[in-house]
Formats: sequence, structure tokens, C-alpha cells
Amino acid sequence: MKYTIKKYSQDDYSIWNDFVAQAKNATFLFHRDFMEYHKDRFEDFSLLIFEEEKLRAVLPANKKENAVYSHQGLTYGGLVYLPKLKAVKVELILDEILFFLKENKIDTFYYKPIPDFYFSEGNKEADFFLMKRGAVLERKEMNLAINLTASLKISKSKMKHFRRIENLDLDIFEEENFDPFWEKILEPRLAEKFSAKPVHSKEEISLLRSKFPKNIRQYSAYRNDEIIAGITIFETKNVVKSQYGATSKIGEEFRALDFLFINLIHKYKRKGKHFFDMGIVDDENESGYNLGLLAQKEELGCTVYNQDFYKIAIK
Repeated sequence: MKYTIKKYSQDDYSIWNDFVAQAKNATFLFHRDFMEYHKDRFEDFSLLIFEEEKLRAVLPANKKENAVYSHQGLTYGGLVYLPKLKAVKVELILDEILFFLKENKIDTFYYKPIPDFYFSEGNKEADFFLMKRGAVLERKEMNLAINLTASLKISKSKMKHFRRIENLDLDIFEEENFDPFWEKILEPRLAEKFSAKPVHSKEEISLLRSKFPKNIRQYSAYRNDEIIAGITIFETKNVVKSQYGATSKIGEEFRALDFLFINLIHKYKRKGKHFFDMGIVDDENESGYNLGLLAQKEELGCTVYNQDFYKIAIK
């Protein structure tokens, strides 16, 4: 079969986005409007794969020196294709991509698939074929998530405090404006505790919200009209992800972040979502993970779903 691969250009904006909207294994993060909010930080190397002029797959990616990554600016990536594409064709397409990378003098390909729980139809074909061609599992991260289709397993201690907090005068709002959370909670707390900044600036998250109002949501907890905690949600078809969660010192006293999480867990279970993704718990310590963060998320009912990272040398 004749396959043609081309690098993404602005002329492909519509065909790319139309394809992503129909794909078996894509989320709004693969829409070009999301991918390009930070295009100044990455050299885009996204690919479109055609079979006799019909688009069969796309690969969100960027290039750094002589390596190509399934996009470093995204939480996850991988080969994106339609539900009807059979595994044999996924194999052929991957071979074409590896050949294309070789022709473009790429030495190494880093592949970062979406965690399994995002798609009930499965999404492991590419992983299998890459391993057969010499890819190595470079690392794993523990991705914590709650299966909302099963009985919730929030710890007794969390629920005890939750019932106590329910009697306090705390209000939860879904906000259109990210300023209160970013300026009064998230940025100062990250700076104070970790000497860090959020991945998205306030202007960037506001821009993304304007483009994806159904997917990006801000929930905040207030006491006496003062914000004391907040959670920023990225919502996809079956999964909600807590992209950011933080609380003020006063909020810590009231366990406001737990209060907010438990309310949102119940909210999205009622809405019929399949999973609540609370992200990875990696750390640069000897263990490779943050024990306190792991325990906190497990007490909220999370279990471990690995996020895999592959590396293949182009020969």
C-alpha cells in the first residue's frame, strides 16, 4: 500500500482538527488550538499519514536536536487514528513513520501514549509494534486515577473530615475567571512550597479556556467570600483530570482541598464519567515518587494506572 507522510503546516489546520474529532484515541489536547498555545517553546514535527491521499493517522510531535518526541508540550501523545483502523495497518504506518524519521536524520524517537483508562476501546497496538522493533520502556510513572464506574473507596478518615467540613460555611463555585485561584492560591503556594510556577500562566489558561469552554473548568472553595482552595479540571469524553489543585494556609486548616475533591468526585460520578485522573506522583528522590502525595490520592480512592514512556533508536 502506498503511504505518504508529510509534516504538519498551517494549511493542514482544518483536516487535522476534523480527523482528531473523529479519532478513536484523541482528546482536545490534540486540537491545534491547544497544541499551539506554546508553539514558541517547541519546534513542531507533527506528522500526517496518508494512504492513497486519504488521511489515516496523525502524530502530534516536536523535534529537539536529532530526536523526535510525541509532543513534549502535552501530558500524553502517541499515534492517533480512527476506530476502524486495524492493527495490521497500525504496524505498516509505524514502519513508514520510522522510515520517514530515518530519512530526516532523526536518531531517536520518544513515544508517550495516553494512559489506558482514557479509552474503553483500547489503545495498545502501537506500543506492541514499537517494542517489536526495538523500542525500550524508558520509564514508568504511577498515574493515580479513580474508577468512577465502581464503588468509591474514599478512606474513612477523609469522609469523617468531609462530614465535619460540610457543617462549616464553605461555598463551591464554578468560576469563569481564573484570576482568584491563580493569583491568590496557585502561584503563591507553588512559589512558597516548591519555588515553582504553574505550567500554564494565567493568560495561557484563560486563552485555552476561551477556546475550549466545555473542557477546561475552574472550581473554587470560598469561606466568608475569601477563596481558600481551587481545582482546575480538564474534561474529556470519559475522563476528568485535575490539572491543578491547591489551597491556602487557611484552606489547609479546613481541609478545603479534600472537601472540593470529594464534591467533584461525586459530581462527575453522577455525570457518568468513567475515571477521575489525578495525575502522576513522580519525584526526584531515591524512590522516584512522592510518598505523601501517593498516600493522599489513595485515600481519596485512587489506584495506580501506569503511564509508559518508550524510546527507540532509529536504525
